[in-house]
Amino acid sequence: MQLHFSPSMRSITISSSNNNGFIDLMKIKVAARHISYRTLFHTILILAFLLPFVFILTALVTLEGVNKCSSFDCLGRRLGPRLLGRVDDSGRLVRDFYKILNEVKAGEIPPDLKLPDSFDQLVSDMKKNQYDAKTFAIMLRGMMEKLQREIRESKFAELMNKHFAASSIPKGIHCLSLRLTDEYSSNANARKQLPPPELLPLLSDNSHHHFILSTDNILAASVVVTSTVLSSLKPEKIVFHVITDKKTYAGMHSWFALNPVTPAVVEIKGIHQFDWLTRENVPVLEAVENQNGIRNYYHGNHVAGANLSDTSPRKFASKLQARSPKYISLLNHLRIYLPELFPNLDKVVFLDDDVVIQRDLSPLWEIDLEGKVNGAVETCRGEDEWVMSKHFRNYFNFSHPLIARNLDPDECAWAYGMNIFDLRAWRRTNIRETYHSWLKENLKSNLTMWKLGTLPPALIAFKGLVHPIDPSWHMLGLGYQNNTNIESVKKAAVIHYNGQAKPWLQIGFEHLRPFWTKYVNYSNDFLRNCHILES
Repeated sequence: MQLHFSPSMRSITISSSNNNGFIDLMKIKVAARHISYRTLFHTILILAFLLPFVFILTALVTLEGVNKCSSFDCLGRRLGPRLLGRVDDSGRLVRDFYKILNEVKAGEIPPDLKLPDSFDQLVSDMKKNQYDAKTFAIMLRGMMEKLQREIRESKFAELMNKHFAASSIPKGIHCLSLRLTDEYSSNANARKQLPPPELLPLLSDNSHHHFILSTDNILAASVVVTSTVLSSLKPEKIVFHVITDKKTYAGMHSWFALNPVTPAVVEIKGIHQFDWLTRENVPVLEAVENQNGIRNYYHGNHVAGANLSDTSPRKFASKLQARSPKYISLLNHLRIYLPELFPNLDKVVFLDDDVVIQRDLSPLWEIDLEGKVNGAVETCRGEDEWVMSKHFRNYFNFSHPLIARNLDPDECAWAYGMNIFDLRAWRRTNIRETYHSWLKENLKSNLTMWKLGTLPPALIAFKGLVHPIDPSWHMLGLGYQNNTNIESVKKAAVIHYNGQAKPWLQIGFEHLRPFWTKYVNYSNDFLRNCHILES
């Protein structure tokens, strides 16, 4: 850009250079008279103010010359909005695109629409077919919905596979039971009396700490017993009563006969050895085990008849967990008969087979239950909102009139897995009768009152008879909560792998499994021969 003064000082020309030479942008003529210094000074001031704008105009002419926009009118239309502080057209374009997206959202995807399989293909199709914005939005919506359906189907398939894995018996554990059963028949040491005759009086000695474990999983039972004894400050005061079914009895007896946990005492009893467990005393449970409808519910096709489009993966996972075959096993219901099965005991701690003991549990016997029967951790409050947010509404169908009349949906639930029971107080109640009564009602209603196993009838039967204990005694959720806080796990007295991801299964969470495997003796010959190896 150049500034030219005529020799006579009567005109001033502002010009700019381009490929074709100089272009005169502005020419200012001065009247033919003597110019005073004051006038010249004011003229120069005006020019100094105009020059930046002229520079901008020149830059636009140079940069946008391809558009053949050389007039001031055209430049004004282009430059005006910028000089006035207005935004460019991008805001309008975004608003227009939002409008198109809303139209596509409200409409229907054409059923015969051919969707690209990848983003690269979408870009290629756009270039080839010259899609407008609306067509692009329709294609984008179709691809997103297709992806969501595929992810959803994959999630349900994963949940089904996990359910089958959790319901099956691992090959190694099945092998262990068979080998130990064979050992029982051929090895006298595997058949030796448990406990020895001189220790039999301890089985009913209330000065000792009595633990009850009901399971058909030999490996899991060994971890529960071993972890309890190793974590105890008074292992000589521990008496374990392990209850199992008839088919597992010989193998369970062999394991603890060949792997004693001295100085603790261990008793192994089969269901068939309890005289009290007759059909007359447990008619409802026999019906639960044998009724075809119930067996089909727990062992049948879990997808048939299920409306997967109307449920979330999380709800579906809960329904699958509720249909675990273990819930119709008598072993899982035995805890409701503890006062009758152990008539000489006053206070016991009942443990599930998927727990690990990390701290001395002796102080549990010193807790004053204040006349209540069941000392348990409540599950309606805690840091983990998924695990510790359970109320009655989570377990019962409150659209059923009998449930709605008798229960409060906001009542706090509590946990099975580690409970301290005052059997003396229990014997003064009608807990067992209440339990049986509600089981009958649920059977008559075709399981429409609740679905989830043994806890719902227990929540009713123990209603008003539960004493809350400190949550640090019993940490739950290690079998279904992948985001469990490791520091909290380390501090808990009892950790509970409730859920499908048991630590002895391949689907168990890798970072939580070591808390369980540390109590497994992988050098044991039976474990090695069954290829139960530390992973």
